[in-house]
Amino acid sequence: MPENQPLELLGLSSGEICRQLESWGEASFRGRQVYQALYFQRLADFSRMTTLSQPLRKKIRDMASITFPKLHTLQRSLDGTIKYLFELSDGQKIESVFIPEPRRNTLCISTQVGCALDCRFCLTALLGFSRNLAPGEIVGQILAILNHQCGEQTVPALPKPANIVLMGMGEPLLNLPHVSKALTLMSDPEGMSISLRRITLSTVGIAPKLEELGKTPAIPKLAISLSATTNEVRNRLVPINRKYPIEALLEACRNFPLPPRARITFEYVLIEGINDTVEDARRLVRLLANLRAKVNLLPLNPGPLNDLKPSPPERIQRFQEILLSKGLTAHLRKPRGADIFAACGQLHRAIGTGKVQSEI
Repeated sequence: MPENQPLELLGLSSGEICRQLESWGEASFRGRQVYQALYFQRLADFSRMTTLSQPLRKKIRDMASITFPKLHTLQRSLDGTIKYLFELSDGQKIESVFIPEPRRNTLCISTQVGCALDCRFCLTALLGFSRNLAPGEIVGQILAILNHQCGEQTVPALPKPANIVLMGMGEPLLNLPHVSKALTLMSDPEGMSISLRRITLSTVGIAPKLEELGKTPAIPKLAISLSATTNEVRNRLVPINRKYPIEALLEACRNFPLPPRARITFEYVLIEGINDTVEDARRLVRLLANLRAKVNLLPLNPGPLNDLKPSPPERIQRFQEILLSKGLTAHLRKPRGADIFAACGQLHRAIGTGKVQSEI
């Protein structure tokens, strides 16, 4: 940390904050109070941390800071989805999405500024890669969205359960050290207290990184963006497949430590004339035959910057019927927020047709 620059607390663990308070001559339990005020109450203002004395609040404020991502712009979809454009402390911008649903809410968050993987069906890839997000910038998206939805209060989540999906900008496994720490912060019962059963990490599947993820202290649910049944097609759609082909990816999935009854979700984006044939459906059944797997079928969410088209509804239905007939669980996912470019594969810092609200 540069001399005379306040210490950023967002992203630090309880132990790290406690040790920092001790180095400033304070009792360790004061650090736990700060930690809970930050991650449980979602407070970024030291003056509102009423469990601390006023002199201590002033002391900490003079030496430390808490910087949530700054809300730059939000867009509201006709279906209720909200896309947040956040500005980070260095001026970089990322997008996050809030998806309201009858039984739960879902928060889709980013792990990188842009993405380096160049998947053909993903608009984020067109941004290129700028940098990894720090742990505090990852969890900060959740804290900022929750505060926007329900204000700063002593409840860690929305009135109904909240699911967290690491499916926004970036490839989480290429930022694994920071993502792993963020997962630990999310799931800490003394802080954000989000069950790992409600957190899903989505990846294109980088075989050695999957092995590393399986050895981390906080292992989330796993979703693999597969979207092809042959290496020839996947090499075109997901270029990293040339380095880690389907066979290596599925072997890594077989070795991934799953809790009892848990399954890996395989996401399959259906693209007209590319990966949506009857033969593709049958190959997919064979590929996943020896895995604890389920499939999410997603019609391609088209964007203005590529020439791909979603599969026709009748072809999607036929694809799903084949999977179900062979005993493979297959859900058809309805796109949410497509009118504001908030659906899967559409995050590109673009303005759609939904209501735009600037909150600079």
